[in-house]
Amino acid sequence: MSLIDRARLAELLERERATYAHTHPRSAEAFAAAEHLFGRVPMPWMNKRAGAFPLYMASARGAGVVDLDGCRYADFALGDTAAMAGHSPEPVVEAVSRRLADLGGATAMMPTEDAQWVGAELTRRFGMARWSFALTATDANRWAIRMVRAATGRSKIVFHAYCYHGSVDESLIVVGPDGEGVDREGNVGAPVPVTATSRVAELNDLDALERQLAHGDVAAVLMEPALTNIGIVLPEPGYLEGVRELTRRYGAAWIVDETHTFSAGPGGATAAWSLEPDLVVIGKAIGGGVPCAAFGMSAELAQSLTDRPDLDLVDMGGVGGTMAGNALSLAATRATLAHVLTDEAFVQMIDLSTRYTDGVRALFAAHGAPWTVTQLGARSEYRFTPTAPRNGTGSHEACDDDLDDYFHIYLANRGVLLTPFHNMALMSPATTTDQVDEHLTLLDGAVADVLG
Repeated sequence: MSLIDRARLAELLERERATYAHTHPRSAEAFAAAEHLFGRVPMPWMNKRAGAFPLYMASARGAGVVDLDGCRYADFALGDTAAMAGHSPEPVVEAVSRRLADLGGATAMMPTEDAQWVGAELTRRFGMARWSFALTATDANRWAIRMVRAATGRSKIVFHAYCYHGSVDESLIVVGPDGEGVDREGNVGAPVPVTATSRVAELNDLDALERQLAHGDVAAVLMEPALTNIGIVLPEPGYLEGVRELTRRYGAAWIVDETHTFSAGPGGATAAWSLEPDLVVIGKAIGGGVPCAAFGMSAELAQSLTDRPDLDLVDMGGVGGTMAGNALSLAATRATLAHVLTDEAFVQMIDLSTRYTDGVRALFAAHGAPWTVTQLGARSEYRFTPTAPRNGTGSHEACDDDLDDYFHIYLANRGVLLTPFHNMALMSPATTTDQVDEHLTLLDGAVADVLG
């Protein structure tokens, strides 16, 4: 990053932070008053921010957000995919209102017919024959892990370094200096050393993956088909096919977590790239803003589990939750899949993402900035590196917190929101061409300022 004058960057950050503080007094007051919240926020991750305090939401519709101070934003964060359908899409509002007001009963210890509809639609999209529901992808991943451990009689799970599977304990593992696994930095209150439950390999390294599988104790490889939360890192040609071949050869299941890679298309990367996993996990986006997640498995795996009288799949076997599969979540999910995140909507979303990606690439070239931008369907992200990282560790090492903060706060001060954790811009069915073009115009100004 020798082209960046760090003293100038520090001055620009100070300028933008001062503007941010001046423009958002009510958010600052709300944050200062939140004495009864741990970290002064509902969840600690809300303290990932470029300014001295987080922005507080007042309202949100479509691809726009309004904060407590009345500032309006084009929202390209979209809840880090949780609001990929847009904020409060009308079909979801209608379905939730009908469930709550007309029919009544947000949750009861009874199924609703919406569950079968959603299961059938997920089968159409992702190919898995049997589905079960959760409220978060974290829980769906935990339960998928339990299923494969029961099915294989093995204990360990292989992950990719710097993967994202929510707060699953087993996944907080990265590659250490000797090529073997170590706890990811900052792992809070790990119940056991992470190497007791997990193994790790870098994305795009089939030799390393085979070395881990060769131990014979691996129940499954749980992976995003492309890394996302460390910046988008795409699989190289042949890598995913190699993962499938190796897992079959070594008797391990293959779990594909589509929670973020759902942006690749209506059936995620599984359908877009013709993958053949044994289980699929999906969360966040499918509920249209209402908590819902799901995991699906092949008919063969499902049958092998239900045929086991020793497994308590009904009561206290460790899989489930009283609120999982509730009537309200499934009404929202049915409406989202049927009317909002449709096959046709993804065409529009991906086209907009391509427009954005091409625009970012062009403005970087115009400014002589040796930076990269990577697209994953409706999701796009730029990195401050001359070539796109090929694995999680490389992507982690490429992080530049000051530059990230500068671009985030510069854009926020001018009415554009990016995902706080990285430079991701996501398109929803409600996102407009005008919003994309305005984002590009502002980004052009941000690059010009920082490069001087």
